[in-house]
Amino acid sequence: MGEREFPLRMVAWELTRNCNLNCVHCRAKATLGPHQGELTTEECKKIIDDISSFASPTIILTGGEPLMREDLFEIIQYGNEKGLRLVIAVNGTLLDKDKALKLKDLGIKRVSMSVDGKDALSHDAFRGVQGSFDAVVKAAKILREIGLPFQINTTVTRLNVEDLGEIYEFVKAAGAVAWHVFLLVPVGRGEGLRGEELNAKMYEDVLEWLYTIEKKNELEMKVTCAPHYYRIVKEKGDTPKSAGCLAGKSFMFISNKGIAQPCGYLEMDSGDVRKEGVKKVWERSPVFAKLRDLRSYQGKCGACKFLAICGGCRARAYELRGDMLGEEPYCSYMPAHSEHP
Repeated sequence: MGEREFPLRMVAWELTRNCNLNCVHCRAKATLGPHQGELTTEECKKIIDDISSFASPTIILTGGEPLMREDLFEIIQYGNEKGLRLVIAVNGTLLDKDKALKLKDLGIKRVSMSVDGKDALSHDAFRGVQGSFDAVVKAAKILREIGLPFQINTTVTRLNVEDLGEIYEFVKAAGAVAWHVFLLVPVGRGEGLRGEELNAKMYEDVLEWLYTIEKKNELEMKVTCAPHYYRIVKEKGDTPKSAGCLAGKSFMFISNKGIAQPCGYLEMDSGDVRKEGVKKVWERSPVFAKLRDLRSYQGKCGACKFLAICGGCRARAYELRGDMLGEEPYCSYMPAHSEHP
């Protein structure tokens, strides 16, 4: 199962676990460091060499808070010189005009920031630090002024599901080019939100609503960690813009210590890029091979005609049922007995 069959299109790269916020849903349980054993500058450059030797994915530089790495700009410059498309996920609190201009000049194509509440009160409660909402508003203004495109990410839980309409209006008003909506996967510190994730019926309702919003075509939208959204798009007679769960198929996550995972939420060690290199891990990881074999999927996912365009959330199946190949726990669709993927 080599590179031609499963081209690597996107890498989420956790440059550090260091962070100045304390978000209740944080996958990484990121907090102020120092964190031992993080990749060095030279190791980061070697990873960039590895990736550019066989693929040309978009690389999402994430954390923690990547702006807390002193060598961040050096890493960005190196990746840009190698011709890779680099984007960065920040929380907004550390982004001043000088840093924003430097990100733009060094080749960052887009910045992402998160808004998980309709106002400062709700967002700051989610983020664990007062002032974090105002920081995003300020950072959005800076990015707008210098012409560096940015997107807003929102993680949907029972705590904010009623406010999504107002959050959407905020995203448009802020001047974002895209709204990426994540459906909570309760891992990391997000385990404390167990019970706050939407049930299958609520998921379906939210995904139906998001479909109506996307149809307005007012800004780019992407629904993440809810692969059955693409089943809904297909059922409406539209062509899905993406497949559902891409973990291990066209997407990989690299941790701050060089450990590969199918995605940031599916915490299964899939190889060590420090020791093996990115190409070898991507092409030979047994975990990735299992995820690529749709015939091995279990339960109603395995029997579903939408399996190829959905795939179910493998992280949710693993976290809640202990089997990454099991059925998606929060999907209300029931395949008929005669369906075959």
